[in-house]
Amino acid sequence: MKFTEARLEQAIIELLGKQGYPHVPGETISREPGEVIIKEDLHAFLTNQYGGDKITPGEIDSIIKKLTSLPASDLYESNRLIMKMVSDGLLLKREDRSQKDLYLQLIDYQELEEFRVPRAGEVATVVAEAPTTYHASKNIYKLVSQLEIIGYEKRIPDCILYINGLPLVVFEFKSAIREEATIHDAFTQLTVRYQRDIPELFKYNGFCVISDGVNNRAGSLFAPYEFFYGWRSAPGNNDPVASKLAETDGIESLYTMIQGMFDQYRLRDIIRNFIYLPDTSRKEEKILCRYPQYYGATKLYANIKAHRRPEGDGKGGTYFGATGCGKSYTMLFLTRLLMKSVDFASPTIILITDRTDLDDQLSGLFVGAKGYIGDEAVISVESRAQLRDLLRGRSSGGVFLTTIHKFTEDTELLTERCNVVCISDEAHRSQVNLDQKIRVTENGVQRIYGYWA
Repeated sequence: MKFTEARLEQAIIELLGKQGYPHVPGETISREPGEVIIKEDLHAFLTNQYGGDKITPGEIDSIIKKLTSLPASDLYESNRLIMKMVSDGLLLKREDRSQKDLYLQLIDYQELEEFRVPRAGEVATVVAEAPTTYHASKNIYKLVSQLEIIGYEKRIPDCILYINGLPLVVFEFKSAIREEATIHDAFTQLTVRYQRDIPELFKYNGFCVISDGVNNRAGSLFAPYEFFYGWRSAPGNNDPVASKLAETDGIESLYTMIQGMFDQYRLRDIIRNFIYLPDTSRKEEKILCRYPQYYGATKLYANIKAHRRPEGDGKGGTYFGATGCGKSYTMLFLTRLLMKSVDFASPTIILITDRTDLDDQLSGLFVGAKGYIGDEAVISVESRAQLRDLLRGRSSGGVFLTTIHKFTEDTELLTERCNVVCISDEAHRSQVNLDQKIRVTENGVQRIYGYWA
C-alpha cells in the first residue's frame, strides 16, 4: 500500500482525533469563500464563556469585527496584534458604558497557570458598538481538511486546526514516496504560495506544520526552513511504546509530535506562552519554541514555585543546554511565565551573565520583549550599588540585567525580599568557587568574590 499524501492526511487526522480534535470536512463549513475564521464557533464560545457577565451579541460582533478588520496586506503586524490578543486577551468596553470593562480571552486557558489580569494598556481594547473565572474547558476544536479559500487565487490547505473559530495551526503534507515532492516543497507551499494568495488565513496563524510522514516539523510562517524543528518528546504518557518513540527519528517522530505538541493542554500553553513576537521588528521575527525550551521553561517554573522562599530553600534548579540551543529564549519564556503568574504576583527578575557581550545580547532581547513579558521596566544595571537601589525602591516587578563581575564590589545584602528570582546564564563558569580570592596587583591587594575572567 502506497503512503500517498491522501493517506498521510487521513493518518494525521486519525492521530489528532485521538487527541480530541474532531475532523470536519472543509465543504461542510458554512461561510463566505474568502472567510477563514468560523464566526459561528467564536460567537458560541464567547457567549458560553462570558454569559455570566451578560455579554451581548453586539459586543461579540464588535470583537469579531476587530479581528477581521486588521489588514492582511500588513500580514506580520496584523499577526502580531492578533497573537497578542490570543495569548493575553483583551479588554471589552461594554455597550452600556456604566458597566466595568470586561477582560476576556479568546481561548479558555483553564488548567494552565492562572495569569494576573493585565494592567491598563497591556492588552488591546475593543469598544463595543451600541445596538475571569476559569471554568471547565469550553473550547471548540475542529480539524478542518481541504477547506477551499478564495483570496488572490483559490487555495486548498491540507488541514487547518481551529480553536473557537480561529485558524491557529496550518498543516501541509507531501508524500515521502514521491521523489519530486519533498518536505521543503510543503514549506514553500505555505510560506510562498499560500502566504501570497490567501494571506487572510495567516493573520490568525500561530504556527505551521509540514510533514511527509517520515520528517515532521513545526515552525513560524516567518521563519526560514532551517528553523522548522521536530517535536521529539511526549512526557506524561504512560504508554511505554510512546516513551520509546520520543527518542527516535523517522515515522515515529510523527507520533511523538502529535502526542507531545498537540496534547490539548500543551498546545494551549504553547499558543499562550511560547510564541514570541518582539514589540517591534524590522525583520518580521516570530519565534516558536523548540521542545527543549518548552520543557525546560515549564519545569524550571514549577521548581522555582516549589522551592521559593520563605517556605522553600530558594534553589530554583539548573538547566543544562548545549551551545546554540536557544538558552536566551528559554530565559525569556521562563520570565514571561513568572511575570504573568498570579501566584508570583509580579516578581523581580535579575538576569546575570558572565560576559559583556552576553549581557548586551540579553539586554537587546529583553528590551524588545517588554509587552511579551508584561513589564516595562527592563534595565541594564551598571553597578551593585545601583542594583541595590533599584531593589530597595520597589516591592515587585522589574527585569534587571547585570554581569557577575559587578558582584565583586562588596558582599552587602542586596535585598531581603522573597519575590526576587535570579537567573544566571553560564552558571557552570560563574557559580562555583565562590569564596573570597586575593590577588596582588600593581595597585595593591585586590579582594574578589565570585567568578573573575
